[in-house]
Amino acid sequence: MAATAHRSTLAAPRPGLRERKKIKTRTAIREATYRLVRERGYEATTIEQIAEAAEVSTSTVFRYFPAKEDIVLTGAYAPVLEEELRARPAGEPLVESLRRVVPDAVERSMRGEFGTPEDAGLLRRLMVEVPAVRSRMNERMALTGRMLCRVAAERTGRDPDGLEVRVHCMGVAAALTEAFLYWAEHGRQDDLGACVAHALDVLERGLTPEEFKAP
Repeated sequence: MAATAHRSTLAAPRPGLRERKKIKTRTAIREATYRLVRERGYEATTIEQIAEAAEVSTSTVFRYFPAKEDIVLTGAYAPVLEEELRARPAGEPLVESLRRVVPDAVERSMRGEFGTPEDAGLLRRLMVEVPAVRSRMNERMALTGRMLCRVAAERTGRDPDGLEVRVHCMGVAAALTEAFLYWAEHGRQDDLGACVAHALDVLERGLTPEEFKAP
């Protein structure tokens, strides 16, 4: 994992002026949203209020984020994940590749999107308490599953829409979804990367008979 992260760091050039402006605008919108949600609550916070607080137009907000749910959810881990997966050995089992790269991809995204522990804590609460946020997260994870289908198909020579590929990869996406939700529900006790790694372990080995027994 360290070698992969190191390679990614070396390969990433410094963003140009235009890209830095985009990052600055995106950050301003997200920070304004989190500030307003803390003050007023999620439902009471409108896109118009967010635009005013971020000193941008409402059209600019929608250009960066299709919906309010997209603002509060962490953004760019899926492209990072795909990049890191494609850098892994082609013959490596997909779950093993994910175990190597998912925790790092998620942590990199979290560091880039959230400036404070308070923001990450608010995200946890919104994921648990706001159905629209939870639903949007599920939609995003379904898209991640489709991306995994493409990667798995390239590795195995199978059809990305074949039943076996879809069952395996969407099962992985479901495991990641549950890891995120578990982290949100137990955010003060568990590290997100550790939750993801544990979820992949369970997916790979299944449950032993002892684990089916009631505690």
